Amino acid sequence: MAPSLAISPRKLRSDLYSYSYRDGSNTPLVISVLSSLIKRTVARNERISPSYGGFGKTCVFDCMEVPDMTIQSYLERIFRYTKAGPSVYVVAYVYIDRFCQNNQGFRISLTNVHRLLITTIMIASKYVEDMNYRNSYFAKVGGLETEDLNNMELEFLFLMGFKLHVNVSVFESYCCHLEREVSIGGGYQIEKALRCAEEIKSKQIVQDPKHHHHHQFSRVLL
Repeated sequence: MAPSLAISPRKLRSDLYSYSYRDGSNTPLVISVLSSLIKRTVARNERISPSYGGFGKTCVFDCMEVPDMTIQSYLERIFRYTKAGPSVYVVAYVYIDRFCQNNQGFRISLTNVHRLLITTIMIASKYVEDMNYRNSYFAKVGGLETEDLNNMELEFLFLMGFKLHVNVSVFESYCCHLEREVSIGGGYQIEKALRCAEEIKSKQIVQDPKHHHHHQFSRVLL
């Protein structure tokens, strides 16, 4: 476990604009902050209407049972295998927010959050990055069939009215929102979640040094 985990708005901003990939480098802070925000949204929605998610065409994101992977672990997995830059996660957050505003009856829930995340991160990656993996690779990383991810991407684009442009001022405003999440009491909770995740990982390594999540997670979101 890392001796100290830097949890601060400055650290978040640094990751967003100057993160570099190195072997053994820490997961960018934006992933933990986004996980914290989404987790809180899901918890609030579950209190209002347990297990209620989409309606009509938004049902495409619902899975039959709640996946056996936390939001934090799922985002870390996507980061580990796709190497999508930190800014991709900010843009994905913008898309999720727009999607919820455009589809008022839709609520992020335990049964749709994972599918919504892999779909928005893939679309954001196509918008932000110069080079991208195929949909089939994103599907494998997300534990889905390629056809399902293709369908979700298409439905998401139509339900968004293909409004995917994120200008600099919008990007900055969402960065500021994520920074507030770190500074207004959220830092401790994020740090606690990170430390728990590190402890779980270290126990798994001790128990089974050959353990690979990549194969274990195949198609659990069907």
